[in-house]
Amino acid sequence: MKPKAWIALEDGTWFEGEAFAGSGEVYGELVFNTSMTGYQEILTDPSYHGQIVTLTYPLIGNYGISAEDMESWRPHAAALVVGECSRVASNWRSAMPLPAFLESKGLIGVDRIDTRAVTLHIRSRGAMKCVLSTTDPDPASLVAKARASAGLVGLDLATEVTCPARYSWPGPHAALEGFSTIAPDREAWDGLLGTEPAPRRFRVAVLDCGIKLNQLRLLARLGCDLEVFPNRSAAAEILEWKPDGIFISNGPGDPEGVPQTVAAIRTLIETGTPTFGICFGHQLLGLAFGGRTYKLKFGHRGANQPVLNRRTGQVEITSQNHGFAVDIQSLDPDLVETTHINLNDQTSEGMAHRKLPVFSVQYHPEAAPGPHDSTYLFQEFMRAIAKKG
Repeated sequence: MKPKAWIALEDGTWFEGEAFAGSGEVYGELVFNTSMTGYQEILTDPSYHGQIVTLTYPLIGNYGISAEDMESWRPHAAALVVGECSRVASNWRSAMPLPAFLESKGLIGVDRIDTRAVTLHIRSRGAMKCVLSTTDPDPASLVAKARASAGLVGLDLATEVTCPARYSWPGPHAALEGFSTIAPDREAWDGLLGTEPAPRRFRVAVLDCGIKLNQLRLLARLGCDLEVFPNRSAAAEILEWKPDGIFISNGPGDPEGVPQTVAAIRTLIETGTPTFGICFGHQLLGLAFGGRTYKLKFGHRGANQPVLNRRTGQVEITSQNHGFAVDIQSLDPDLVETTHINLNDQTSEGMAHRKLPVFSVQYHPEAAPGPHDSTYLFQEFMRAIAKKG
């Protein structure tokens, strides 16, 4: 029989379930993700650092765990909450079942939770501080612990998940256990990115704020030599490498918690080097442009967020994972164009500088998991570099 587990929120709400993996007590912000598949990519996305993830799809774990689906070298979510963990993992690529994976990484997995009730509560009240425990059965005690825990506002979580030192991709770093330099759906990506060789290899400096591996895989497949820098790197060190382009990755936490990274980015973009930012990188660019960011009520997490490309009038179905947003009204419209808008709540999903070759999107065009509607953005980055060169 599986041990009991309890989830308590700072507003006094609590839920009871069963631990299908791990034991102990963890803290984090309770969030939900609406993706039907991709639980391994979600768990290993560094943007989930400091968060307890609830998956809304009722049955999770049915296709197991595979090396090709790792998006970083380890899971970063604090814990996983699902309606039911599948008792069977059936997939020719599967190396182990989900519970064994969580156990091997020291993570707690909880099921037999009414995830619909959890999701409706968060949508109504907002994402909030949470504690998950298999050792403390007292709801009042757990609620008190949740209230006393640290929230995400103002925290520099990106520095906790960035790489410890700069490295080249592909290189020795890619050979670590759980890494793969090949995109999981290689044939599909070949069709989307094209198989024609690049006219020359571009040197792209990558600022790692909590990067997902598929961003590196796709840039490499487009003919880029990648040098990955920790988010605390000085602009001078990055420019000394003489990059043709600069890529700013996704990442966790409050973008206003890393002023040193924002200052470095401001110096980098002022050189006129073509720059592309994704998710956290979008927020950092918004701050570098002189704008502000703010915390969303419950964030955007899932693989079906509709986004309007205001330049083309087309709607893209996008993969997203973020709890903060750029305040459109804080940006100077004479300097920054808002290129993409979320159709659910009209928040910023993309922008471009009117004078510098710099653009960004709030969502994840590299998918993993999610739809491939926005792959064109990587080609746009390549065209910007080629034009500048």
